[in-house]
Amino acid sequence: MRLANLSFRYGRRAPWILQDVDLDLPPGTIAEVTGRNGAGKSTLLRLFAGTTPPTRGSVADRPPVVGYAPEIFPVEQPFTVAAYLAHMAAVRGVPVTAIDPWVERLGMAALLGTPLGDLSKGSAHKVGLAQALLPRPGLLVLDEPFSGLDKQTNSELPQIIGELAALGGIVVLSDHQSGLAGRPGLTRLTVENGSVRESVPGGAQAVIEVVVDAGDAEEVAGKLRADGYQARIKGEAG
Repeated sequence: MRLANLSFRYGRRAPWILQDVDLDLPPGTIAEVTGRNGAGKSTLLRLFAGTTPPTRGSVADRPPVVGYAPEIFPVEQPFTVAAYLAHMAAVRGVPVTAIDPWVERLGMAALLGTPLGDLSKGSAHKVGLAQALLPRPGLLVLDEPFSGLDKQTNSELPQIIGELAALGGIVVLSDHQSGLAGRPGLTRLTVENGSVRESVPGGAQAVIEVVVDAGDAEEVAGKLRADGYQARIKGEAG
C-alpha cells in the first residue's frame, strides 16, 4: 500500500494537518503511529482506512478488505452485542459463524446479550475489535486497541496482529499502552508538524537474502512475518 503526496485539512482555509506524505507499506507490515496529542495520528489512521478521503494526493493498492476499529466505539446503537455482530457479519458478507472465533479469543461470551449502551469502555473496545476482524481484513487499522482491555485480551491481541501479518496483511495502529513493545521489525510512523517520518526502533537494519524453492516461498515468508520480521518475496532466483 502506498501513500503518495498525501495532504489533508478539514476545510479550504483550515490549517494543514498532514502535508506531502509519502509512505510504502508492503504486505506483512505492522506499523505503529506515534506523535503528540493533536499531531494528526487519528487522521492518518482514517486516511489509511479510507473512511476519510485525502485533500490532495492518493492512497494506492489499499487491500480490498479493510477492518477499522476507532478509539471510541459508537455504543449509541439499538443492538445487543450478539445482534450487532450478526448485523456487521451480514454487512461484510461473511457467515454469522465468523463471529465465533473472535468471541472466544477476545473473551466476549458473557457480553453477547448485553445492550451496547450498557458496555464498559473495555468491553465496547472488544466489540470494536471483533467487528474489524470479522471479514479477515487485508488491512487492519486500530486506534488505541489496547486501551481498557483485560489481561487475557491484552496478551491475545498481539498474537492476532502477528497472525494477520504472517498471512501478508498490513496492520496500522496507534498505541499509548505499548502493547507491541519489543516486537522485532515493527515500523514506527512518527507524525510531527504535518509530516510523517518512518523508522524501525532498535537502530540499524540488515537485509538477509534467503533462497528457497518457489513452492515454499509463502510458507517461509509467513513464518518470518509471524516472528515479527518483514519478509518480501522477490521472485524466482536465477
